[in-house]
Amino acid sequence: MGKIVLENIKLFGFHGCMTEEKYVGSYYTINIEVEFDFYQASINDDLSKTINYVDLYSIVKEEMSINAKLIEHLAQRIIKRIKKYQKSLIKYTKVKICKENPPLQGNVDRVCVILDD
Repeated sequence: MGKIVLENIKLFGFHGCMTEEKYVGSYYTINIEVEFDFYQASINDDLSKTINYVDLYSIVKEEMSINAKLIEHLAQRIIKRIKKYQKSLIKYTKVKICKENPPLQGNVDRVCVILDD
């Protein structure tokens, strides 16, 4: 068993419940983990036996371009897309999405949600 981890994907999006979030947008940091058995890929040096991290990045980027009120919903969509992409290989998926500089009445660097399945 092993994991592919994409750390600190930086993207801009228009997610949130407040009106200004839909127009001004915000920066987001996304981390994903996908656990699966990539033993065959590791001994055969064969991309077809693993999950292509370029494809994982594309899934995250595409889902980030679709507005959502809640980043919890966005995280669920990303997990569903990843599982649909390689359902037979994947044992576990984890997504962490952080909204940088959230519109709060205080000094908060980011607000994050973590969803695993």
